Amino acid sequence: MKVALTVNDFLRRAQEVYPERVAVVDEPDQPAESWGEYTYAEMAAKARAQAAALDQLGIAIGERVAIVSQNSARLLTALFGVSGSGRVLVPINFRLVAEEVKYIVQHSGARVLMIDPELEEGLAEVECEFKFVIGSATDAPAQHAEPQPWTYDEDATATINYTSGTTARPKGVQLTHRNIWLNATTFGWQLGINDRDVYLHTLPQFHCNGWGVLYAVTGMGAQHIILRKIDGTEILRRVQQHGVTVMCAAPAVANAILDAAGHWEGPVPGRDRVRIVCAGAPPPTKTIERIETELGWEFIQIYGLTETTPLLTMNRSRAEYDQLSPADRATKLSRAGAPAIGVEVRISPDGEILARGNHIMGGYWAQPEATADAIHAASDAPDGPTWFHTGDGGIIDDDWYVTISDRKKDVIITGGENVSSIEVEDCGVQRTPRWPRRR
Repeated sequence: MKVALTVNDFLRRAQEVYPERVAVVDEPDQPAESWGEYTYAEMAAKARAQAAALDQLGIAIGERVAIVSQNSARLLTALFGVSGSGRVLVPINFRLVAEEVKYIVQHSGARVLMIDPELEEGLAEVECEFKFVIGSATDAPAQHAEPQPWTYDEDATATINYTSGTTARPKGVQLTHRNIWLNATTFGWQLGINDRDVYLHTLPQFHCNGWGVLYAVTGMGAQHIILRKIDGTEILRRVQQHGVTVMCAAPAVANAILDAAGHWEGPVPGRDRVRIVCAGAPPPTKTIERIETELGWEFIQIYGLTETTPLLTMNRSRAEYDQLSPADRATKLSRAGAPAIGVEVRISPDGEILARGNHIMGGYWAQPEATADAIHAASDAPDGPTWFHTGDGGIIDDDWYVTISDRKKDVIITGGENVSSIEVEDCGVQRTPRWPRRR
């Protein structure tokens, strides 16, 4: 028997097994009316209502629905309501300027555009066939209607996640239901997600669908705590208030937490409980050591790209590290990590990291040449299997752990996100490597 793997599997299980459990605690301070707390049964109902509303608009299976939003319960639910009904969700970086958003909407062919109220003025000139400002008015349509059934297809595109690198325009990474399902289950397994976890959304949900962790959290019936904007003190407050156990973050967020902990009154919350997953240019070993000693949190590092859904490698402390000093253990944890289950990595003759596995994207939307440039055989085995060419230089040591040595192309960073060079002016923007690198 073969049953299609889709994002529906995660929410369906949560609805069936944990229907009365609080699924989400929405951000209370936001321009749209907060959804507050709601259960997994209610989350599934909201996802069905989103799908039914798309039916009423005449949005067909496979058509694209774009959303530009800060972290919110509505965006989280759309990852199931839109994708789970056979449409394609296009989550857009809320930091992009109107011209970039306009390009993505047009390039993806999105018929629906939903925007955060805070962004309404700045995106006023972005046009779409159906354009809505997110809020209570968009929650009402088809509230009690049942959506039309979709014949599940694991190879169908679930989301198109646009990336910006050094090219003039971003590329749309097509992530299939199979990509997302296998990334989420592998990531969740290796991270140890369980029904007692409380996940704080410190990572932008648009960013490779929150790295896929939010699907794993949902499937295990764990709780989501929505955080709209990053603030170190606020993160610590929510760790204390909600009993947070897991979060994903860029190194800059980890530094903000460490800074806030220096002014925190009383014991830092979450000691011996929180797992913080970081990715990007590896934090200095001293930062890793401080996270584990001053905060008492477990530090986990991963590596991957949007094109790989994203998990390629994970570096989590192993039994062999237990007797090491904090400084020596931090040095071990500064590597990008060992291949995730089901992922193969190797180094090309010219030092580039290559990867194979079920997490590799379906391709770049409407850009077959770019897809062929990224996914092809290695130069030393032209008749061999195809590999995804990451564009990152690195080495693999005797433990089969990957270390990133350099980037083949420069990346511009602003607000913790990679952006195209045409998106920013020359104003002293930091130029350092980070993860996921955008091709």
